[in-house]
Amino acid sequence: MATTAQDVRTIALSLPDSSEKLAWGMPTFRVSGKIFVSLADDDTSIGVKCPKEDRAELIAAEPEKFFLREGHDDNYAWLRVRLAAVRDAAELRAILTDSWLQTAPKRLAAAHPELLPDGSG
Repeated sequence: MATTAQDVRTIALSLPDSSEKLAWGMPTFRVSGKIFVSLADDDTSIGVKCPKEDRAELIAAEPEKFFLREGHDDNYAWLRVRLAAVRDAAELRAILTDSWLQTAPKRLAAAHPELLPDGSG
């Protein structure tokens, strides 16, 4: 079953210190005032933080899921994700949590070792 914009909202807002704010006419989700996920205006995809050096490999491995918005994402550490291609809520949670960890202040992220991929801190 495809993940939805409501799934994004529910998971994003469940992460520590997260809030929702409209920007550019789209919902964005922030931690400490910094955007870690944005929802496309048609609710079919999201933008998340992703190191530039990791994007090509992710897109090559799963082009139906990951993409860049040409001319927009080129110079930023962002990656787009098609919600219909995300397997389930667990995968969506992993994607959003990774973006949150890249955006959150180090002290806040360190206070939540359960959010690290191995859960150990």
